[in-house]
Formats: sequence, C-alpha cells, structure tokens
Amino acid sequence: MKALDELTFDNRFARLGDVFSIHVLPAPLDSPRLVVASDAAMALLDLAPGEAQTPLFAEVFSGHKLWAETEPRAMIYSGHQFGHYNPQLGDGRGLLLGEVYNAAGEHWDLHLKGAGQTPFSRMGDGRAVLRSSIREFLASEALHALGIPSSRALCVIGSDTPVWRETQESGAMVLRLAPSHVRFGHFEYFYYIKQPEQQKILADHVLAMHFAECLEQPQPYLAMFTTIVERNAELIALWQAYGFCHGVMNTDNMSILGITFDFGPFAFLDDFDANFICNHSDHEGRYSFSNQVPIAHWNLSALAQALTPLIALEPLRQALGLFLPLYQAQYLDRMRRRLGLTSAEDGDMTLVERLLNLMQNSAVDYNLFFRRLGDQPAALAVATLRDDFVDMLGFDGWAADYLARIGREEQGSDSERQARMHAVNPLYVLRNYLAQKAIDAAERGDYSEVRQLHAVLTRPFEQQPGMEQYAERPPEWGKHLEISCSS
Repeated sequence: MKALDELTFDNRFARLGDVFSIHVLPAPLDSPRLVVASDAAMALLDLAPGEAQTPLFAEVFSGHKLWAETEPRAMIYSGHQFGHYNPQLGDGRGLLLGEVYNAAGEHWDLHLKGAGQTPFSRMGDGRAVLRSSIREFLASEALHALGIPSSRALCVIGSDTPVWRETQESGAMVLRLAPSHVRFGHFEYFYYIKQPEQQKILADHVLAMHFAECLEQPQPYLAMFTTIVERNAELIALWQAYGFCHGVMNTDNMSILGITFDFGPFAFLDDFDANFICNHSDHEGRYSFSNQVPIAHWNLSALAQALTPLIALEPLRQALGLFLPLYQAQYLDRMRRRLGLTSAEDGDMTLVERLLNLMQNSAVDYNLFFRRLGDQPAALAVATLRDDFVDMLGFDGWAADYLARIGREEQGSDSERQARMHAVNPLYVLRNYLAQKAIDAAERGDYSEVRQLHAVLTRPFEQQPGMEQYAERPPEWGKHLEISCSS
C-alpha cells in the first residue's frame, strides 16, 4: 500500500487538450477536516487506510495542496436536461484532478466536486454543501456494495466555508472515483457544434481507454455503442429491481461506462410506489421511478443521434433495439433471484407484476418484503407477511401461486433457498431518513453517524448485531422528505 504522496499519475484525458477541458485550480476550503472516508475506495488507489487520518489528506482533498503530477481540468460537455438541449454545461463545480494508475493496471479518475468556480459555473459559486456531499458519498459506496455499477467515493471533507443556498450552509468537497467521467453529453457537445473531427478524437480516446475489446470488431464505434446499450440495460434493470430512483436522468448525468453517476435528489423506495418522484423539482414526473426505463432508452437515442457522424443510422437503430429486451431479461432474472427462484417459467413476469400491484395498493415496504420472504420457510414467510396487505384475499391468491412455483423448483432445501435470497435481498438500504439523520448530526459537527451508516451499508446483505435500527421501516416523516437539486 502507498502513502498519499506516492501515487502514480497518468493524465490521459488532460492530454487531449483545451478543446475538451480547461485548466482550473481548485479554490481551497477554510479549516478543512475529514468527515468520512472509504477504505475500500482508497484501496482502488493502493492507498493505505491510515492515510485518511493524516493532515495532508484533508489538505489535498480540500484544494489546499496538489500533487505535482496533477493537471486539474474542468471538462466540457453539453446535454439534454429534462428533455431540453442545453448547449454548454461542463464541470461547473467539479474538477478532474488527474488519473491515478494503480498496481493492478487500472486508471481511476480523481474528480473533486465542490472545488469552486470554473468557466462553466453559469452564475454559480462552484461549491457543494455538506449535506449533498454526504449523500453522494453514501450513495456511491452503498450502490457498489449492492452490486449496482456506480462511481465510487473516496472521502468527504468538511469546512468552515459559508455557502448560500436557501440558507447559509457549510461548504464541502467529495472526491469521487471512476474509470472515466465522460458522459453522453460529451458526444452531444461536439455533434451539435458540428465538430466531427473533435468528436472522432473523443470517440477514439474512449474506445482505446475503455472499450479496447471493441477495437477488434469490424465496426469499432458500433461495437462500442452496442456495449453501452447493453451496460445501461443491466444498470437500469438493477435500479428497478432494488427500487433505486436517480432523480435527474439528464444526458449529462449519464456515464459512457453505464455506471450510476452524478447523485442529486436520489432515493431508494420505502413503500413500493411505481409512480414515486424523488426530485421535488420534477413537477411533471419525467424522472419518476416507472419512467426510468423509457428515459434510459430516450437518453441512449440522444447518444445515438450524436454518434451519427461515426455510425450509420440503421446499425444504430438495431443496437438501440437491443435495450428493452435486454433490460427485461436482466430485470426478470434479478427479480426471480429476489423471490428465491433458480429456474425460468413463462408466467414469472406475471407473478412479479401481480406482487408489485399488491404492494402498491397496500404501501408495503419494498426491500423489507423481499428480505422477510427469505427469513423463514416459504409457507411460514407468506403467512407472516399476509398482514401487511390490505387485499388479503388478493395476496392469498398470489401466495398460493408463489408456493406452487417454489414447489416446482429442484434446487435444494428451504434453508438453501433462504440463504440464496439473503445473498441478493439487502437488510440495509440507504433510506433518505437515515441519510438525513446522519447529515443533521454532521452539521452539528458530529461525524460518527455518517461513519456508522457508511460502515453498515458496506455489508447490506449481512445481519449485523446491534444495527437493528438501520433495518427498520422509516417513520412517517421519513417517507416524505423533499430532496431537490439544490446543493
């Protein structure tokens, strides 16, 4: 393991030049201090866990000091926001510090969010606040622990720097990691300003750095786009299967790698509600939970349009056509596993849909239902869960079909089924009210709850003695928190 000053940098994106990003130095925070750090994310950079406790750690990730090898850059991109094209967005409060090359041969972007104004700040102060930084940190690491592809978060640094939103808050920075921070909007930018030469440079860079296997195909750009479609189908299937709502699926928030990216007003479902809107600024419900599938397809269509200078229309359409069947297959596979099923039958999707309708009409806690379904032998589990449903007769009909379906499985005993279910059904998820309690304490200067919640969420499938409060249904006030893009 390495010390903080021993990292190896290889800044490949910065070498593309000023057409793609602009050199900007971070604006330091006042009195920086460590709020929370992820040992697992630090290990991706070969950093020893103890490095987070050194004074240098808070100084580096608050903008006070930089490695000599870093080249802080504000990336240039555009994108569709709530369906409307915005011609120039770019990193308005984040900087790509550089790319670390680790011992495993991986490159990791170091992206500092809340680093101050850039040429793309658009009247903003370029800052992030403590609450949003904590939420992004927790979400990144929690999704990864669930097996959902995501950017990672190394740390949150708090400060005494005042930041004005609706009220005065304290500024913070979150250091996030990803193999790339290139978005759909990067390609849209060069398409709409009609610079195909620059778009080709970008595409060749992304191909070589992140889709090298596609270079061996007869049409590398098409192979890359097809892979992006496939990865997004898997990603959205996992979002829907675990009840994750992103909240702002603008094309500038969609990673070219098919990972969860740019956390804003996200939420996990508490009670199941297919029409749930987690962003209180989303007045028309464009990014509601049930809309995430068609919006992902819409966003891929926007990327396809941007790639038309490189790929013919008909192959693009064919690749786009893969999204929905791939999504459906991935989603159903995960839902079968959540129900403890190991084989496939034609009626399985109907079984899932009937259950979700019953849950919707009875405000049943989404993730706890699946966890409890695996706590006991199947017949006992459904009998115990029956009281959660208003339509008990409807649930009885579903339960009878579910037990018959389980009975047709050939995979082992009840205890083995329960173990399989517990391996895919989390006991702990990042509920908004848990995040809010941790934020409230952090804003009083107590970071212990943020750190404890993070520790619990890193092992979401394991029952952790003494942590029962993190597995409870939320109180009523906790189900109705309004989360906005204001950060």
